[in-house]
Amino acid sequence: MIRPDNGKATGGKIRVLVVDDSALIRSLMKQIINSHADMEVVGQAPDPITARDMIKQLNPDVLTLDVEMPRMNGLEFLEKLMRLRPMPVVMVSSLTAKSNEVTLKALELGAVDFVTKPSIGVIDGMNEQIAEIGEKIRSAARARVHRHALGSEKVASAQPLSGTYLNTTEKLVFVGSSTGGTEALKELLSRMPASAPGMLITQHMPETFTNAFAQRLNGLSAMTVKEAEHNERVLPGHAYIAPGHSHLLVKKNGAYYYTELNKADPVNRHRPSVDVLFHSAAEVAGQNALGVIMTGMGKDGARGLLAMRQARAYTIAQDEASCIVFGMPKAAIEIGAAMEVAPLRDIAARVLDQLGQRVR
Repeated sequence: MIRPDNGKATGGKIRVLVVDDSALIRSLMKQIINSHADMEVVGQAPDPITARDMIKQLNPDVLTLDVEMPRMNGLEFLEKLMRLRPMPVVMVSSLTAKSNEVTLKALELGAVDFVTKPSIGVIDGMNEQIAEIGEKIRSAARARVHRHALGSEKVASAQPLSGTYLNTTEKLVFVGSSTGGTEALKELLSRMPASAPGMLITQHMPETFTNAFAQRLNGLSAMTVKEAEHNERVLPGHAYIAPGHSHLLVKKNGAYYYTELNKADPVNRHRPSVDVLFHSAAEVAGQNALGVIMTGMGKDGARGLLAMRQARAYTIAQDEASCIVFGMPKAAIEIGAAMEVAPLRDIAARVLDQLGQRVR
């Protein structure tokens, strides 16, 4: 098996270490993971202390990590791991408000993604997630994982861009992201000024997480960030996060833009879907829109970004080096949807420059 510098396998099966204090969950995860032909469980640990030794012995490609465990909780272990021995981690969390906050913190600390454990009907619920768990482990195995000195220091230190800004209701920014997007969005929004154009954002995330995620972003950004509601006017200086249960679209009434939520079927297996948001931007906002596609696995958003470009909107894709998973931006670039490819740290400036918001 060939391993590149980041330690992940490029041939053979993805080797997974399962860390969970529940023997039932460990057993279910092993069955689910081994049911995929391209991956296998190489070890199971009931706690982080045992996992630490098994990581050294087995050198797995991906770790699945429970949040609440004895001897050391998942967050403590994750922080130490990402500081001393960075590797792709998929968190396994329960569907509770407390777990939602902890899981979002885990993503800040460097976890690639997460799956949720059902609170009732665990066996049936986990078995319904076979495809999702497989996809997230594949995505994690391909992810670029970086050493974290302090979990959120980089994002917390980012400052809104300086300059003079023209407040306008005519321009809108549309953003789509998936795996790795929680941290990418923090980086982007923390650099946007309070006078930035209104932003509509679709991040692939379950509905139990999107409100808490919006609140966390609101605390980091000069903009007002909130979970989108149906039929609210899109205001400058505001960013609207698609709720996990609905597609987010834009509509226009007179001179003003409004949000629209609907529960139509998933698109590209996602609801909310980035393609749905971007296609509505192309149709409704046209050249008054700017589209940004960021880190994520798959192709959701690529066709929609192309439609935006064809409608004379300006379009930006995040570059490979700064993506956790270079899937969605790559798909957009390959079909000619992106007019510009930029590193994450520069996207906010490029957005403001292209929309004529910044006077240097």
